[in-house]
Amino acid sequence: MALKGRIGLAGGGNMGSALLKGMLGSGLVKADQVVVAEKLASRAGQLQSDLGVATVAACSELGGLDVLILAVKPNDVAEAAREAAAGLGPESLVITLAAGVRLATVAQALPQGQPLVRAMPNTPALIGKGVTAICGGPGLEARHLETAAQVFGAVGRVVTVQEKHMDAVTALSGSGPAYVFVIIEALADAGVNQGLDRETAVALAAHTVAGAAQLLIDSGQHPGELKDRVASPGGTTIAGLRELERGGLRGVLFNAIEAATRRSKELGG
Repeated sequence: MALKGRIGLAGGGNMGSALLKGMLGSGLVKADQVVVAEKLASRAGQLQSDLGVATVAACSELGGLDVLILAVKPNDVAEAAREAAAGLGPESLVITLAAGVRLATVAQALPQGQPLVRAMPNTPALIGKGVTAICGGPGLEARHLETAAQVFGAVGRVVTVQEKHMDAVTALSGSGPAYVFVIIEALADAGVNQGLDRETAVALAAHTVAGAAQLLIDSGQHPGELKDRVASPGGTTIAGLRELERGGLRGVLFNAIEAATRRSKELGG
């Protein structure tokens, strides 16, 4: 169902523009509903020419908004919220994408009781394959959370969590694409070490990871079940899996998620 009213986007960078393209492409909003606050003139001009949306130079110029999406850097989110506050009505929904920034921090920059949702999307949203976790502020109505789910549903899957879990979400899905890129790079390097040319090795590694992930999603099976289907007794796969266990792959991933979660908590104060 299409969103009604005026949609304001603070920040037209990679994630903000990806979200905007997803909403427009899915028919969730029309270009004449959207205004983007983007201080970089060249980027604002590109958004105007590519997407047909209106742009302004500052968040203080946003007005009459039904939904405000804060897609600026974490250090700028409170200031952007304060500047845009005058353009909000009491029922206007504010959505913040700033990693590590608590709902309470953003709420302090907004009128008391302003409906507020915190979201953690990830970079595959750039191609409509993202996953976003959302959580609502105290007393948020279900309709506001549903609106946020519609917004992020335009660029992938949406899950709802409690805010206490957002640091873990940031560590797992927010930072997760970087871990996967390292794994793909390592698989490709290993293929080159065994004599494959670089282009072939990267293609094999990337499509293997993408295909395996899609098979898991589509089948609904536990990843352990799918692993066992590949690992024949005494075969090549189980030999490789033995080395992964010997090298502590699982433990390293546990440690990576733990370290990233801890850092997210530190950044959030």
